[in-house]
Amino acid sequence: MAVASTSGTLESYLAEIGRIPVLDPAEELALARRFRDGHDLRAGHQLVTANLRFVVKVAYEYRAYGLRMADLIQEGNIGLMRAVQKFDPQKEIRLVSYAVWWIRAYIQNHILRSWSLVKVGTTQAQRKLFFSMARTRRELDRVDGGGRATADELNDGIARKLNVKPAEVREMAQRLDGRDMSLDAPLGEEGGASHLDLVAGEGLGQDEALSEQQEQRSLADRVRQALERLDPRERFIIEQRVMTDAPLTLKDVGDHFGFSRERARQLEIRAREKIRGELAALAQARAEALHDGAAA
Repeated sequence: MAVASTSGTLESYLAEIGRIPVLDPAEELALARRFRDGHDLRAGHQLVTANLRFVVKVAYEYRAYGLRMADLIQEGNIGLMRAVQKFDPQKEIRLVSYAVWWIRAYIQNHILRSWSLVKVGTTQAQRKLFFSMARTRRELDRVDGGGRATADELNDGIARKLNVKPAEVREMAQRLDGRDMSLDAPLGEEGGASHLDLVAGEGLGQDEALSEQQEQRSLADRVRQALERLDPRERFIIEQRVMTDAPLTLKDVGDHFGFSRERARQLEIRAREKIRGELAALAQARAEALHDGAAA
């Protein structure tokens, strides 16, 4: 279910999902079995819609990050749908207990992508720090009585509590304190100059920039042509394992097609080799065409 971005429409959405009845354990189990065993899409839809209010509850835990609540809810809804697809009713747990991991993962990935133009949280330790450092600092402040510990002592305490290195804590603190700033922002109160005025002009000239843009378009066209020559499974693997910022795992690929992780790995190797060959052939053909044109 889509979530609109305006506050009024968001309120309407919250009112709408609030009218959807909650499933009891027996109803949820029956629907989950129908969806898993019979691929009943209506059952899957019921499982998703009945738990939308839970997504909102989780999304509100992340409201302090300053992103639009509608976007956080939308990402959480995608995580919920993914959880419904993967849910095994034989495990004898409620769907929300299983889905909360997927919901948080999708919301956290959205926050990390949106927080800064410079990537943060690229390792597991950094992700833990990004989402836990402020809360852990507050806890240590309360224990300390507030204000007596130095910044280094607090960072060392955070590192011990979260089982990461003190240097990683200091680096993340610098990243979180240094949010993106517009180059158009004024340097002083008078507003006569901006940060852009201090940036050295070391970019390419117009001719070089145009040439690079043309080369990039040509490369993108060759990649598109190469992808079209792959079969659907190979194209899916290249797109979801190579051409995305959040690649699927080999297990996810195997689950998508219904085969093992090892088979997914073999197909990825074959797909990579095939697309390399296709790109090389297209590059050679383009070079020959340019040579023939120059000779003519």
